[in-house]
Amino acid sequence: MDTFITDIERALRAVGALLASRGERTGIVVLGGAALNLLGVVDRATRDVDVVALAPKGRRSPLERPDPLPAALTAAVSRVARDLALSPDWLNAVAGSQWDTGLPRGLRARLHWRRYDGLDVGIVHRRDLIFFKLYASADATGPASVHVQDLLALRPTDQELHEAARWVRTQDPSPAIATALVAVMAYVRRARG
Repeated sequence: MDTFITDIERALRAVGALLASRGERTGIVVLGGAALNLLGVVDRATRDVDVVALAPKGRRSPLERPDPLPAALTAAVSRVARDLALSPDWLNAVAGSQWDTGLPRGLRARLHWRRYDGLDVGIVHRRDLIFFKLYASADATGPASVHVQDLLALRPTDQELHEAARWVRTQDPSPAIATALVAVMAYVRRARG
């Protein structure tokens, strides 16, 4: 059975409180459904919090690849999973594989930061979310996909879609993705009206 996070801020606040109680501080950068929820773009439960980068000393430190997550953070996440009956991997670094092909240029400067005691959370900016969601949509299965629905909720302009498509092609230059990009962009334009 899938476990959903209905109150992301509560879970992050609990992690931050645990870190602070141990004299620890760290920062993470989140994207996906959790970021969309935190920014108020969507209001729905999500399965996980996708960490795309670490800011090991908090919001002022340079970004790093998030795998592996720091031991203190992993311990706090495990305890919160137990206390709130969440999946053990409710906060994970799977999205960190994005470092293999690259993050959107300037992502660091556009982050929205929130502090939860010992946890700084950088939330990926709307522009970058459009990039990531277009990429995920091109890899998804049809307009009912949560990624396509999230992309629609972001209300991208034609220019933003074209900029995102350019970036997506640097991530995966395959003909299949190129074809899917055309279809997704056409669908988003039609759905916008």
